[in-house]
Order: sequence, then C-alpha cells, then structure tokens
Amino acid sequence: MSPLPELPLRLHHNAFVVRDHEANRKFFEDVLGMPLVATWCERLFAKEVQREVSYCHTFFGLADGSALAFFQFADAEMYERSKAAQASRFQHIALKVSQRTFDEIDRRLDAAKIAKSQTDHGYCRSLYVNSPDGLRVEFTVDPADVERINALRRADAHMELKRWIGGDHAVNNLDRAHA
Repeated sequence: MSPLPELPLRLHHNAFVVRDHEANRKFFEDVLGMPLVATWCERLFAKEVQREVSYCHTFFGLADGSALAFFQFADAEMYERSKAAQASRFQHIALKVSQRTFDEIDRRLDAAKIAKSQTDHGYCRSLYVNSPDGLRVEFTVDPADVERINALRRADAHMELKRWIGGDHAVNNLDRAHA
C-alpha cells in the first residue's frame, strides 16, 4: 500500500498512568518548567475492574502544542492494573491528524480488516487501533470550537487539579456524552 498522501500533523499527546498527580505536577511544572495546560476529570465503566471508576487526566504543554499527559485513578485497583509496567488502554500515543487523514486511516483499517474504535471526547474525536505489538495508537481530529475548549481548560487547570486531589471526583467534561 502507498504512503498516506498527508502524514499525521504532530503528536497530540502521549499518555502514562501515575500514582500521584501532585508529585508528577511538581516534577513537570515546577522542576522542568512544562506548564499544566489542562485537567480533565471524568468517569467511565472500566472493563478491567467491572465497575465505574473516576480518573483525572492532566496535560503538560510542549512548544508545538502537543503534550505529555497523565492519568490518575481514584481507584487503587485500577491504578495497579493500568500502570506502565502493564499494558493498558490508558497507555497510548496520540497523533493529531486532519479530517482527510483521519478518514483515510479509517478507510485503510477497514480495507485491511483491522479492528478499530472511535470515541467523541468532546474536546477531540479519536480513532484507536493497536499495533501488532499491542501499542495503542490514537489519531485525533479537533472540533471546530477547539480554541474555546482549550481556553476553558487552560483557565481552570490548576483549580480542577486541586479539586481532584482534594477528593472531588466530579466530571467536568460536559461536552462528552457519558453512557
């Protein structure tokens, strides 16, 4: 098969699971100088533990607009099942692509009969696929109002993280349809 006519634009984020968001924030923001640019607090049904779990997802910005991202779970068992030493859907790499490239990758995966899934997070739409070695790769397309959404999370990132660390695990992503 020929190469894509347009390659992915840039890294969107690379995600890892952490035990302690505050220790992680101190290292990345206070020590390394990478700003906390968003804190998303959400809840989902986790097949891994067969129950709903709360999590906090923080993003530390890079110069090109990409980010290093980190999950912390309110559920200790979910942390143990998802930390980096163990493969999990929460460890993945995400690449920002145009709508054209997103559609082309989707078409190619269909043609090759490779399993994939899609999720509308509200702040981006994602197409997920696993590599032959199990690396979860995500291709993302931003919504039309991405600047509004980014400005909202940038404005309250520290407040939302403090709320999460304080024990309030309420969802703050009202743009996402929660099943």
